[in-house]
Amino acid sequence: MRWFGFGFNAFGQIYGQDKLLEGECFENEQEVKVSSPTECTAQEDRSDCRLKTDYQIRASWSRRASLYLNGDSCVCLSGFVSNDSCGNPVKESRGCKDAIISESYLTLAFSDRLESWDLQKKETSPSWSMEIKTDPEISGTPLNLPLVPGGYIATKTPLYRSLSPHLRAKSLALSSEHAILLSASGTVYTWGLGSHGQLGHGGLTPEEEPRAVEALWGMPMSCVATGGWHSVCISDGGDLYVWGWNESGQLGLPSRGLRKATQQQISQQQEESPCRDASTSTAEEPHEEVFISIQAFPALLDITPSCEVSTVSCGCRHTAAVTTTGDLYTWGWGDYGQLGHQTLISSDEPQRVELFKEQQMRVVDVVCGAWNTFASVVKEEVAGP
Repeated sequence: MRWFGFGFNAFGQIYGQDKLLEGECFENEQEVKVSSPTECTAQEDRSDCRLKTDYQIRASWSRRASLYLNGDSCVCLSGFVSNDSCGNPVKESRGCKDAIISESYLTLAFSDRLESWDLQKKETSPSWSMEIKTDPEISGTPLNLPLVPGGYIATKTPLYRSLSPHLRAKSLALSSEHAILLSASGTVYTWGLGSHGQLGHGGLTPEEEPRAVEALWGMPMSCVATGGWHSVCISDGGDLYVWGWNESGQLGLPSRGLRKATQQQISQQQEESPCRDASTSTAEEPHEEVFISIQAFPALLDITPSCEVSTVSCGCRHTAAVTTTGDLYTWGWGDYGQLGHQTLISSDEPQRVELFKEQQMRVVDVVCGAWNTFASVVKEEVAGP
């Protein structure tokens, strides 16, 4: 399994961190903005993690965490980290079962405890820890961070927040302002700020406690994800539902802001063209088009007519989805190349990342950082004659 990254790379979180001194960042646009899927550099080659090929990625705005679970499990960091930490196993992570990373904390889950380490300080002990008491009835059930026994780990202090056991939480996705929870029965709950419709309850008001998204009742969901101000989920049947802010086209719905920017770009190119012929420049008949800035209720998004969606992830203002056929589709804000279409253009329509298809690669997972995207791929098996 190989991981490819594209988008924001100022701190070398995709590739090239070995070229940077501690505290520095890339200034060349081609190195900062990676618009074509690029295989993530194996900083781990300098450590005993180099023999491990099966790993998972967690991402924040400036960092990438590679989680190795086979053998002597560990976490390796890339991006905005100290030089002595870059690519080497985080010693405190030896034996961990799961990990999540934010701009401030690295949280590690072990079989008997949880630890959160402050990434902005050099500490000899975790900022927060909790012992995990083994329940014989759920023994062997893996942790699914940020969910922890009795609650979840937030992105800011206080790190531990309690959850009602009646929710029967299965998975949880967090933004800096809101949360979306999937229950064991497939019900979706949201809470937090709702100023951009990201809670899906039809209004723009906040919710202090988890509230079921009534528009999705009767449709069991299998996956949830959240961006900066938008939310998405996948039904058991592989349908994708989206809601929240759409200013950058992150919902895959028509965005007035994007259309205006595109029209201005086309007009500018026509004016600069030396071969421009006024007689051939005919304006289209004006027609009424519906634009969506805020979608306060879940909306069904058809990515392709024949494919089901298997998993989805969100960046701050972009979205990436993997289909059951192994294709990756992206849409939304693309100024840093995070859509992977080898351009820096944003899009309010889902588009397939063609490089993987061209290289006969099948995408099996996707993880979005705030301004970048990471895709896990395997070689596509080609049937013989």
